[in-house]
Amino acid sequence: MNKEQLHEFVKNSKGNESNICQIYALREGKAVYEDNWRGFKTDDAMHVASVTKGIMSLLTGIAIDKGFIQSVDQKVMDFFPDYEVKRGEKTIYDVTVKHFLTMTAPFKYRSEPWKKVCTSEDWSRTVLDFLGGRKGITGEFKYATIGIQVLAGLLENATGQKLIDFANENLFIPTGAAPHVIHGGSSKEDQLNYIMNKSPRINEWFSDPRDVVTAGWGLCMSAKDMAKIGQMVLDDGRCNGTQVVSKEYISDMTAPHLKLGEMFGNMTYGYLWYRPHDDREVYAAIGDGGNIIYVNKENNTVVAMTGSFKVRIFDRVEFIEKNILPLT
Repeated sequence: MNKEQLHEFVKNSKGNESNICQIYALREGKAVYEDNWRGFKTDDAMHVASVTKGIMSLLTGIAIDKGFIQSVDQKVMDFFPDYEVKRGEKTIYDVTVKHFLTMTAPFKYRSEPWKKVCTSEDWSRTVLDFLGGRKGITGEFKYATIGIQVLAGLLENATGQKLIDFANENLFIPTGAAPHVIHGGSSKEDQLNYIMNKSPRINEWFSDPRDVVTAGWGLCMSAKDMAKIGQMVLDDGRCNGTQVVSKEYISDMTAPHLKLGEMFGNMTYGYLWYRPHDDREVYAAIGDGGNIIYVNKENNTVVAMTGSFKVRIFDRVEFIEKNILPLT
Protein backbone atom coordinates (compact mmCIF):
# COMPACT_ATOMS: atom_id res chain seq x y z
CA MET A 1 0.00 0.00 0.00
CA ASN A 2 1.08 3.57 -0.66
CA LYS A 3 0.38 6.33 1.87
CA GLU A 4 -3.01 7.24 0.43
CA GLN A 5 -4.15 3.62 0.35
CA LEU A 6 -2.99 3.08 3.92
CA HIS A 7 -4.90 6.13 5.08
CA GLU A 8 -8.11 4.83 3.52
CA PHE A 9 -7.51 1.33 4.87
CA VAL A 10 -7.20 2.56 8.45
CA LYS A 11 -10.05 5.06 8.01
CA ASN A 12 -12.48 2.39 6.84
CA SER A 13 -11.25 -0.53 8.93
CA LYS A 14 -13.79 -2.55 10.91
CA GLY A 15 -11.11 -4.71 12.50
CA ASN A 16 -8.04 -4.19 14.69
CA GLU A 17 -7.07 -1.02 12.84
CA SER A 18 -10.42 0.67 13.56
CA ASN A 19 -9.07 2.41 16.68
CA ILE A 20 -5.81 3.83 15.28
CA CYS A 21 -5.56 7.57 15.93
CA GLN A 22 -2.00 8.52 14.94
CA ILE A 23 1.10 7.12 13.25
CA TYR A 24 4.43 8.92 13.24
CA ALA A 25 7.65 7.49 11.81
CA LEU A 26 11.28 8.60 11.85
CA ARG A 27 14.11 7.30 9.66
CA GLU A 28 17.67 8.35 10.41
CA GLY A 29 16.15 10.83 12.88
CA LYS A 30 13.96 12.56 10.28
CA ALA A 31 10.18 12.43 9.97
CA VAL A 32 9.30 10.26 6.99
CA TYR A 33 5.65 9.44 7.62
CA GLU A 34 2.81 10.86 9.69
CA ASP A 35 -0.94 10.53 9.54
CA ASN A 36 -3.95 11.03 11.80
CA TRP A 37 -7.45 9.64 12.01
CA ARG A 38 -10.67 9.93 14.06
CA GLY A 39 -10.44 13.67 14.66
CA PHE A 40 -6.84 13.69 15.92
CA LYS A 41 -4.15 16.19 14.97
CA THR A 42 -0.40 15.51 15.12
CA ASP A 43 0.14 17.23 18.49
CA ASP A 44 -2.94 15.76 20.21
CA ALA A 45 -2.31 13.23 22.95
CA MET A 46 -3.99 9.89 23.63
CA HIS A 47 -3.89 7.66 26.70
CA VAL A 48 -1.12 5.26 25.70
CA ALA A 49 -1.91 2.61 28.33
CA SER A 50 1.03 0.33 29.16
CA VAL A 51 3.48 2.29 27.06
CA THR A 52 3.58 4.17 30.37
CA LYS A 53 5.57 1.22 31.76
CA GLY A 54 8.25 1.74 29.13
CA ILE A 55 8.53 5.39 30.17
CA MET A 56 8.81 4.30 33.82
CA SER A 57 11.73 2.06 32.88
CA LEU A 58 13.55 5.01 31.31
CA LEU A 59 12.90 7.15 34.39
CA THR A 60 14.29 4.38 36.57
CA GLY A 61 17.41 4.30 34.40
CA ILE A 62 17.84 8.05 34.75
CA ALA A 63 17.51 7.76 38.54
CA ILE A 64 20.23 5.10 38.52
CA ASP A 65 22.45 7.22 36.27
CA LYS A 66 22.11 10.14 38.67
CA GLY A 67 22.93 8.02 41.71
CA PHE A 68 19.51 8.15 43.36
CA ILE A 69 19.34 4.35 43.00
CA GLN A 70 22.52 2.28 43.41
CA SER A 71 21.61 -0.29 40.75
CA VAL A 72 18.73 -2.45 39.58
CA ASP A 73 19.78 -4.91 42.29
CA GLN A 74 19.06 -2.52 45.16
CA LYS A 75 16.36 -3.73 47.54
CA VAL A 76 12.97 -2.07 47.18
CA MET A 77 12.50 -1.77 50.93
CA ASP A 78 15.53 0.53 51.11
CA PHE A 79 13.23 3.21 49.73
CA PHE A 80 10.38 2.68 52.19
CA PRO A 81 12.19 2.74 55.57
CA ASP A 82 9.08 3.73 57.53
CA TYR A 83 6.82 1.09 55.97
CA GLU A 84 5.65 -1.39 58.60
CA VAL A 85 6.07 -4.91 57.20
CA LYS A 86 3.39 -7.35 58.25
CA ARG A 87 4.36 -9.92 60.87
CA GLY A 88 5.78 -13.11 59.34
CA GLU A 89 6.47 -11.53 55.94
CA LYS A 90 10.08 -12.13 54.89
CA THR A 91 10.10 -12.31 51.10
CA ILE A 92 9.45 -8.57 50.74
CA TYR A 93 12.98 -7.85 51.99
CA ASP A 94 14.48 -9.74 49.03
CA VAL A 95 12.57 -7.89 46.30
CA THR A 96 14.77 -5.66 44.15
CA VAL A 97 14.16 -2.89 41.64
CA LYS A 98 14.98 -5.39 38.89
CA HIS A 99 12.11 -7.64 39.95
CA PHE A 100 9.71 -4.80 39.12
CA LEU A 101 11.47 -3.94 35.85
CA THR A 102 11.20 -7.57 34.68
CA MET A 103 7.72 -8.21 36.12
CA THR A 104 9.05 -10.97 38.38
CA ALA A 105 8.13 -9.32 41.68
CA PRO A 106 6.19 -11.76 43.89
CA PHE A 107 2.69 -10.81 45.00
CA LYS A 108 0.25 -12.42 47.41
CA TYR A 109 -2.87 -11.68 45.37
CA ARG A 110 -4.58 -13.95 42.83
CA SER A 111 -5.86 -11.06 40.77
CA GLU A 112 -4.67 -7.49 40.91
CA PRO A 113 -6.34 -5.54 43.77
CA TRP A 114 -7.51 -2.62 41.66
CA LYS A 115 -10.39 -1.57 43.91
CA LYS A 116 -8.39 -1.57 47.14
CA VAL A 117 -5.46 0.27 45.59
CA CYS A 118 -7.42 2.78 43.53
CA THR A 119 -9.64 3.80 46.45
CA SER A 120 -6.69 4.32 48.81
CA GLU A 121 -4.86 7.55 49.56
CA ASP A 122 -1.38 6.19 48.79
CA TRP A 123 -1.38 3.68 45.94
CA SER A 124 2.29 2.70 46.19
CA ARG A 125 2.09 1.84 49.89
CA THR A 126 -1.17 -0.05 49.42
CA VAL A 127 0.49 -2.24 46.78
CA LEU A 128 3.32 -2.94 49.24
CA ASP A 129 0.74 -4.69 51.43
CA PHE A 130 0.47 -7.34 48.69
CA LEU A 131 4.19 -7.70 47.95
CA GLY A 132 6.04 -10.85 49.04
CA GLY A 133 4.52 -14.15 50.06
CA ARG A 134 5.44 -17.62 51.24
CA LYS A 135 6.70 -18.84 47.86
CA GLY A 136 9.67 -16.47 47.98
CA ILE A 137 11.40 -15.15 44.87
CA THR A 138 10.53 -17.60 42.10
CA GLY A 139 11.55 -15.55 39.03
CA GLU A 140 8.11 -16.20 37.54
CA PHE A 141 6.80 -13.55 35.15
CA LYS A 142 3.67 -11.99 36.62
CA TYR A 143 2.31 -9.10 34.61
CA ALA A 144 1.28 -6.44 37.12
CA THR A 145 -0.18 -3.14 35.97
CA ILE A 146 -1.30 -1.97 39.40
CA GLY A 147 1.53 -3.83 41.14
CA ILE A 148 4.18 -1.82 39.37
CA GLN A 149 2.84 1.28 41.14
CA VAL A 150 5.52 0.62 43.77
CA LEU A 151 8.05 1.98 41.24
CA ALA A 152 6.40 5.40 41.25
CA GLY A 153 6.57 5.75 45.01
CA LEU A 154 10.09 4.34 45.01
CA LEU A 155 11.31 6.92 42.49
CA GLU A 156 9.76 9.79 44.41
CA ASN A 157 11.35 8.60 47.64
CA ALA A 158 14.70 8.05 45.90
CA THR A 159 14.86 11.43 44.16
CA GLY A 160 13.02 13.54 46.72
CA GLN A 161 11.07 15.06 43.81
CA LYS A 162 7.56 14.68 42.43
CA LEU A 163 7.85 12.16 39.62
CA ILE A 164 5.95 14.37 37.17
CA ASP A 165 8.60 17.06 37.66
CA PHE A 166 11.45 14.54 37.44
CA ALA A 167 10.01 13.19 34.19
CA ASN A 168 9.57 16.64 32.66
CA GLU A 169 13.04 17.84 33.61
CA ASN A 170 14.98 14.68 32.78
CA LEU A 171 13.10 12.93 29.97
CA PHE A 172 10.31 14.82 28.23
CA ILE A 173 11.91 18.24 27.83
CA PRO A 174 15.42 16.93 26.97
CA THR A 175 13.98 14.79 24.16
CA GLY A 176 11.78 17.58 22.83
CA ALA A 177 8.55 15.96 24.00
CA ALA A 178 5.85 18.10 25.55
CA PRO A 179 6.00 18.57 29.32
CA HIS A 180 3.18 16.92 31.24
CA VAL A 181 0.79 17.92 33.99
CA ILE A 182 -0.91 15.86 36.68
CA HIS A 183 -4.47 14.80 35.89
CA GLY A 184 -5.44 15.38 39.51
CA GLY A 185 -7.79 13.68 41.95
CA SER A 186 -10.67 11.81 40.43
CA SER A 187 -13.66 9.60 41.07
CA LYS A 188 -14.17 5.98 40.04
CA GLU A 189 -16.18 7.24 37.07
CA ASP A 190 -13.39 9.56 36.03
CA GLN A 191 -10.84 6.73 36.20
CA LEU A 192 -12.98 4.65 33.85
CA ASN A 193 -13.55 7.56 31.49
CA TYR A 194 -9.82 8.29 31.48
CA ILE A 195 -9.13 4.80 30.14
CA MET A 196 -12.06 4.54 27.73
CA ASN A 197 -12.16 8.10 26.34
CA LYS A 198 -11.61 8.13 22.57
CA SER A 199 -11.21 11.89 22.15
CA PRO A 200 -7.97 13.88 21.77
CA ARG A 201 -6.30 14.57 25.12
CA ILE A 202 -3.85 17.00 26.64
CA ASN A 203 -0.37 15.97 27.78
CA GLU A 204 -1.32 14.73 31.22
CA TRP A 205 -0.57 11.78 33.51
CA PHE A 206 -3.04 10.13 35.84
CA SER A 207 -2.16 10.18 39.52
CA ASP A 208 -3.20 8.98 42.94
CA PRO A 209 -4.61 11.38 45.60
CA ARG A 210 -1.05 12.34 46.58
CA ASP A 211 -0.29 13.39 42.98
CA VAL A 212 2.04 10.41 42.49
CA VAL A 213 1.73 9.42 38.82
CA THR A 214 0.45 5.99 37.87
CA ALA A 215 3.31 3.68 36.91
CA GLY A 216 1.53 1.04 34.84
CA TRP A 217 -0.88 3.19 32.82
CA GLY A 218 -2.25 6.72 32.68
CA LEU A 219 0.24 8.63 30.50
CA CYS A 220 -1.17 10.64 27.60
CA MET A 221 1.19 11.35 24.69
CA SER A 222 1.11 12.00 20.97
CA ALA A 223 2.65 9.54 18.53
CA LYS A 224 5.07 12.31 17.54
CA ASP A 225 6.37 12.66 21.10
CA MET A 226 6.55 8.90 21.56
CA ALA A 227 8.67 8.75 18.41
CA LYS A 228 11.06 11.28 19.97
CA ILE A 229 11.44 8.99 22.99
CA GLY A 230 11.98 6.06 20.64
CA GLN A 231 14.65 7.95 18.71
CA MET A 232 16.52 8.56 21.96
CA VAL A 233 16.40 4.82 22.69
CA LEU A 234 17.58 4.08 19.14
CA ASP A 235 20.50 6.47 19.66
CA ASP A 236 21.63 4.64 22.81
CA GLY A 237 20.19 7.23 25.16
CA ARG A 238 21.44 10.36 23.39
CA CYS A 239 19.38 13.26 22.07
CA ASN A 240 20.69 16.47 20.54
CA GLY A 241 24.15 15.87 21.95
CA THR A 242 22.90 15.14 25.46
CA GLN A 243 23.09 11.73 27.14
CA VAL A 244 19.54 11.55 28.49
CA VAL A 245 19.85 7.93 29.63
CA SER A 246 23.14 6.08 29.84
CA LYS A 247 24.06 3.75 27.00
CA GLU A 248 24.66 1.02 29.59
CA TYR A 249 21.12 1.25 30.93
CA ILE A 250 19.55 1.31 27.44
CA SER A 251 21.54 -1.82 26.58
CA ASP A 252 20.40 -3.56 29.75
CA MET A 253 16.80 -2.36 29.32
CA THR A 254 16.54 -3.82 25.83
CA ALA A 255 18.40 -7.06 26.57
CA PRO A 256 16.36 -10.30 26.56
CA HIS A 257 15.86 -11.03 30.26
CA LEU A 258 12.80 -13.33 29.99
CA LYS A 259 11.04 -15.43 27.38
CA LEU A 260 7.28 -14.85 27.42
CA GLY A 261 4.46 -17.17 26.45
CA GLU A 262 1.74 -17.16 23.83
CA MET A 263 -0.37 -14.58 25.69
CA PHE A 264 2.40 -12.08 25.03
CA GLY A 265 3.15 -13.10 21.47
CA ASN A 266 6.09 -15.32 22.48
CA MET A 267 8.22 -12.20 22.69
CA THR A 268 11.16 -11.73 25.04
CA TYR A 269 11.12 -9.12 27.78
CA GLY A 270 13.66 -6.58 28.91
CA TYR A 271 13.01 -3.89 31.50
CA LEU A 272 9.34 -3.14 30.76
CA TRP A 273 10.23 -3.17 27.02
CA TYR A 274 9.62 -6.07 24.63
CA ARG A 275 11.82 -7.67 21.99
CA PRO A 276 9.38 -8.92 19.30
CA HIS A 277 12.03 -11.01 17.51
CA ASP A 278 14.61 -13.30 19.08
CA ASP A 279 17.21 -12.68 16.39
CA ARG A 280 16.74 -8.99 15.56
CA GLU A 281 17.53 -5.67 17.22
CA VAL A 282 13.94 -4.52 17.48
CA TYR A 283 12.46 -3.18 20.73
CA ALA A 284 9.02 -1.95 21.68
CA ALA A 285 7.07 -0.37 24.50
CA ILE A 286 3.57 -1.77 24.04
CA GLY A 287 0.16 -0.92 25.50
CA ASP A 288 -3.46 -1.93 25.04
CA GLY A 289 -5.14 -0.33 22.07
CA GLY A 290 -2.07 -1.03 19.97
CA ASN A 291 -0.25 1.95 21.45
CA ILE A 292 3.41 1.37 20.71
CA ILE A 293 6.89 2.81 20.44
CA TYR A 294 8.64 0.59 17.88
CA VAL A 295 12.42 0.89 17.60
CA ASN A 296 14.30 -0.89 14.81
CA LYS A 297 18.08 -0.48 15.12
CA GLU A 298 18.73 -2.50 11.98
CA ASN A 299 17.34 0.16 9.67
CA ASN A 300 17.40 3.17 12.04
CA THR A 301 13.64 3.50 12.09
CA VAL A 302 11.22 4.48 14.85
CA VAL A 303 7.46 4.15 14.52
CA ALA A 304 4.97 5.32 17.13
CA MET A 305 1.24 4.69 17.09
CA THR A 306 -1.64 5.72 19.32
CA GLY A 307 -5.05 4.12 19.53
CA SER A 308 -8.18 4.26 21.66
CA PHE A 309 -8.78 1.51 24.22
CA LYS A 310 -8.87 -2.01 22.84
CA VAL A 311 -7.59 -5.01 24.77
CA ARG A 312 -4.36 -6.83 23.88
CA ILE A 313 -3.59 -5.82 20.34
CA PHE A 314 -0.15 -7.33 19.77
CA ASP A 315 -0.29 -7.33 15.98
CA ARG A 316 0.93 -3.73 15.75
CA VAL A 317 4.52 -4.94 15.28
CA GLU A 318 3.39 -7.03 12.31
CA PHE A 319 1.31 -4.12 11.01
CA ILE A 320 4.28 -1.75 11.27
CA GLU A 321 6.71 -4.11 9.58
CA LYS A 322 4.28 -4.97 6.79
CA ASN A 323 2.73 -1.57 6.12
CA ILE A 324 4.81 1.28 7.62
CA LEU A 325 8.44 0.27 7.12
CA PRO A 326 8.03 0.03 3.31
CA LEU A 327 6.84 3.64 3.34
CA THR A 328 9.90 4.92 5.16
